[in-house]
Parts: sequence; structure tokens; C-alpha cells
Amino acid sequence: MKKITLILIAALLISACAGPRVTRVQTLAESADAPYNRVLVVSLFSSFDLRRFFEKEVVKQLKERGVEAVASTSMMNTKTPVNRDTFLAMVEELGSDAVLLTQMVDLDISSKEKTFRPQATYNIRPTYYYNVWSVELTEYVQPPGLEVKHQVTLATQVFSVLSKEPVWAIETASTITKGIDEKRRGSSLPKEASAIINAMTGDGLLAK
Repeated sequence: MKKITLILIAALLISACAGPRVTRVQTLAESADAPYNRVLVVSLFSSFDLRRFFEKEVVKQLKERGVEAVASTSMMNTKTPVNRDTFLAMVEELGSDAVLLTQMVDLDISSKEKTFRPQATYNIRPTYYYNVWSVELTEYVQPPGLEVKHQVTLATQVFSVLSKEPVWAIETASTITKGIDEKRRGSSLPKEASAIINAMTGDGLLAK
């Protein structure tokens, strides 16, 4: 489990990726009391740090939409029980009208050998003969490298506090490909959060 957590952290926090693909699992229920203005943001990953980083990004983007959002990790620590009673107590304290819950449902990792293109340098010098040149070619060939592909799928549900039932759900899938020794800047967290919040807005869970 620790190994999987470290790989997931590397995938989500170190590497940037293209926008996640969004699949609607449950359309907005007719009984939903949307739009929601006070949202408790909860993520269920095995790493507390990853939960905190992800929730922080989601809360940031929700607040930019005018939503009163609070991260569950801002109200707990690593010793706080992660269970229904803990989150219900938060909802009651905050007066939330919805809970946004995200968890990882699939992580697929594959790798393949990648051949790097050789680099070459040329040293061109004239000779004593007319229109004849001396050319020295030197190639620098790197050994094959390992290219790793991470496919991460997150499931997100919105629960109505009033009905105490899930009223909406999506899955977001991201594919991240990079060399095993490649250092890539950027983060996919803003894109993951943006995909979720854009879908919520488009489906009427948040005020536009």
C-alpha cells in the first residue's frame, strides 16, 4: 500500500498531464436541492498529505466560484478517525449543505523500453584540394530508457445533507507518461480539481 501511495503521489503531484476525461456515472438526481453554497470537501486517499493537497486545490477553485468550501483535512489530523461520524460532525459544525467526496478507484501502471535518438557532432575542415572537405562525425548514443505510464481514475460523488443521499457522481481519468528518470515540472492537481468543478457547474450543482 505504501508503494502504491508513493507512485500515486508522484503521478499526481510531480507530473503534469492533459486534462482528465470525465465520465458521468450518476446524473443530477431530481430530488437534489442544488445549487449548493456550503460544501465540505473530503478525499479518501491512503496518504494524508495527498488528501490535504488535493482538498486544498478543490477548495481554492470552489471559493473562486463563490462557494463556501472547507477541506476536511483542515479540521483533522493523521490520528483523527476517517469515518462517517467524523464527517457528520464536521457537517453539523459548518452547516454544510453538501459533501463533495473523492476517492481513487483505479491505478494502472505500465512501462516499456524507449530508444533515445542519438546525438551527433560534426567537425568540418577544408583540405588542400579544391572543393574537398574533411568531415568528422561523432555520435553519442544513450542506452535505452524506461518510459512509465500511469492511468489514474478518481471517483467523485456529491451527497446532499438534506436528503443524506448521493445526488451526483462522475469519474475522472488521467493518463501520465514520462521517462523513469525524467524530471517534469507542474502538477495535475489543478486540472483534476478543475475537471470536477466544471462538471459540477455544468450539471447545475453550483451557481454559475
